[in-house]
Amino acid sequence: MPRPQHNPGPPLVSVLLPFRDATATLGTALRSVARQSLADLECVIVDDGSVDRGPEQARALAAMDPRFCLVRNPGRGLVAALQHGLAHCRAPLVARMDADDLMHRDRLLLQAAELAARPELTGTGTHVRMFPGHAVGEGMRAYEQWIGSIRSPGDVDRNALVECPVVHPTWMVRTEAIRSLGYRDGDWPEDYELLLRSLARGDRWSVLPRRLHGWRRSDTSHSRKDPRYAVERFTACKAEHLARTFLRGAATYVLWGHGGTGRSLRAALEQHGLRPDHIVELHPGRVGQRIHGATVVHVDSVASMAPGRLVVSVSGAANRALIRAHLDALGWRESEHYVCTA
Repeated sequence: MPRPQHNPGPPLVSVLLPFRDATATLGTALRSVARQSLADLECVIVDDGSVDRGPEQARALAAMDPRFCLVRNPGRGLVAALQHGLAHCRAPLVARMDADDLMHRDRLLLQAAELAARPELTGTGTHVRMFPGHAVGEGMRAYEQWIGSIRSPGDVDRNALVECPVVHPTWMVRTEAIRSLGYRDGDWPEDYELLLRSLARGDRWSVLPRRLHGWRRSDTSHSRKDPRYAVERFTACKAEHLARTFLRGAATYVLWGHGGTGRSLRAALEQHGLRPDHIVELHPGRVGQRIHGATVVHVDSVASMAPGRLVVSVSGAANRALIRAHLDALGWRESEHYVCTA
């Protein structure tokens, strides 16, 4: 491979790639960055206290390709590594990449073109292909398919509280925007929390409807090992966001659904002093009862309610689609009168 020419000026895209003890996959990930069809890039590789040969691999590539640079972070965790790496990014666009993933060779080119053509966007992601097949469970396969349904800023907005609608390692973000937000260390996923804060301040995100990123799944994946990625921590993050935005200043709200999903969200919202006064249910045996002080009403009762603060918390895209259609027919407007969560 010919040695790339060094451009002394800022590149178009900075790829931000943190890692720790990733010898088995780092080389392949870095090579997928090196072969991008968009050559005007730099790759900021952040070693977060590795004790394996990963730093040697990164240094070897940096010696051959001046677009790559290795910086050290003293093992203070992923959020600190991301923040440290951001400070070294020189480009107007930052693209995320994980040390065990793979980029399609046109990913950066297409994402940069999308942001150039649409200045109203803060960031964009892509669809993903999870691999290897034997390591992808039923739940993650369903998530991969759901991500495939996200195609526009409107889709991102409507589904932000269902799951994270823009997969973190596929992000390309305007540098000023991501620096102004910053990653925060907390008790929930740092990427999801940042995305929700970005949307809350009015930023617009989109997703390119192409599978331009190979997302590796394994038992050692950060999202499987770190307790901050447990389902209940995602729920807590959603509740915190709802309390700051849609339910801000509310004395109460209406909750649609009290299965496992609805129960978990109701409990999480109680931590913010928010309790439903009505719970909408299909189960005839529950109608008329009271659950944690809330009156259980049938779905048909929604038609007599004034449009207000309704939180739909049900699992299954098909179920949410039916509820959306029902509420839309009643003249309720999503994001103004109701939101969907899962």
